[in-house]
Amino acid sequence: MPSPGIAAKSTPKPAVTEPQTRVWDIFVRVFHWSLVLAVAIAAASGLMLESRILLLHISAGLAAAALVAARIVWGFTGTTHARFADFVPSGAAIRAHLAGGTRHLGHNPLGALMVLALFALVLGLAVSGLLVLGGIDKSGPFAPFVSFGAGSVVLGLHEVLAYGVLALVAMHLAGVVFESERSHENLTRSMLTGAKAKRPGDHESRPRPAHPLLAAAVIVALAAGAWAFNSAQAARPVPGLPVATLDPGYKAACSECHIAYNPSLLPAASWSGIMAGLKDHFGENAGLPAAEVEAITNWLVAHASETADTKPAYRIAARITQPPYSITGSRSWKRLHDDIPDALFASRAVGSRSNCAACHADAETGRFSPFAIDLPKESLK
Repeated sequence: MPSPGIAAKSTPKPAVTEPQTRVWDIFVRVFHWSLVLAVAIAAASGLMLESRILLLHISAGLAAAALVAARIVWGFTGTTHARFADFVPSGAAIRAHLAGGTRHLGHNPLGALMVLALFALVLGLAVSGLLVLGGIDKSGPFAPFVSFGAGSVVLGLHEVLAYGVLALVAMHLAGVVFESERSHENLTRSMLTGAKAKRPGDHESRPRPAHPLLAAAVIVALAAGAWAFNSAQAARPVPGLPVATLDPGYKAACSECHIAYNPSLLPAASWSGIMAGLKDHFGENAGLPAAEVEAITNWLVAHASETADTKPAYRIAARITQPPYSITGSRSWKRLHDDIPDALFASRAVGSRSNCAACHADAETGRFSPFAIDLPKESLK
C-alpha cells in the first residue's frame, strides 16, 4: 500500500512509454483487494450498530485478520517486493525519503509504516472483538474466561482501534492520490496489474525467490491451530450463565398467562416483590398457595440477576428495582427495542411486548444472544 513521500519536487512526467517491471505478485494483489472488501464490510456493519447483522461484522473482521496473518507469512516467504526485508524502513531510510530520496518500486518508507500500522490495528481489532464477544455475548473462544465487565472495557478499545483503521484508510487514499500525481503513475492500476514503470535511479532491491509451498504449509498450520484452539475453548464451561432449566413449578404457574421469564432478568428483591403481590399482578389476581409461593420465591431469588454475568442481567435487570417490576416497561428494554415497529409487537406472530420468545429463540435461557434473534417474517410485511 504505497504512501506519499514528502519530496520537494515531483518526478518529471515521462515523455515516452517506459519499460514495465513486475512488482506486485498475485498473492499481494488478491490480498490487497480482499482486505479492502473485508474492512469495508466490517466497518459498514459495525457502524450500523445492528445486533442482527453482528455475524456479518464478525465474519468480515475475522476474514480481515486471517488475510493479514497470511500476508505476514508471505512477508517472510514471498517475492522480492512482498518481503518485509525489502520495505521495513530504518530511521535513515525514512529521513532520506522525507528529504526527497530515490523512488521505490515497492513500498516506500512511509508507505511501509502505513502497512505495518494497518496490520497491527487489524489484528488488534480481531483480538479485541473476540474478547468483547466472549465477555458481552458469552460466545466465541474467549467466553470461558472473559467477564461482562472486562468485555465492556475492551469494547471501548475496540471502537478506538476501529476509528484508527478508518483514519489509516483515509490517509492511504490521500497518499495514493498524492503519490500518483507526484510520480506520474497510476498506483491503483499497478495494484491491479502488478506492473510498474522502471526508471533510472530507482531504489535497488536484492532479488529474493518466493517459497509458495512453505507459505502454504505455514498458513495451513496456523489455520489448524486456530481451529483447534476454538474447538478446545468451545468444550469449556462458560461461567456466569443464567440457570438453564426453569423450575417446573414456576414454569407451570407463570406460563399460563405469559412466557416464564428466566430469573436472571430481575434482581432478587424485585422477584420477592412480585411474588408478594401476586393478588394484584399487573391488574390480575395470580394468587397461589402459600407453600407454592414460598418455593417459587426461593428458587427465583437463588437464580436472580445477581448470579448471572450477562448483558441482560447488567443492562436491564439491574435497573428494575421499583414496582411494578416490568421488564418490558423499563427504560433499558425500550432503548434496546426502539427500532422495532409497534406493528411487529401487535402482529399475530408476536402478540405483545412480553412475548420475548417470538423473536428470541433463547429467551427462556435468559441469554438473548444476538445470534438467536429471528423476527417473524409475516409481521415485517
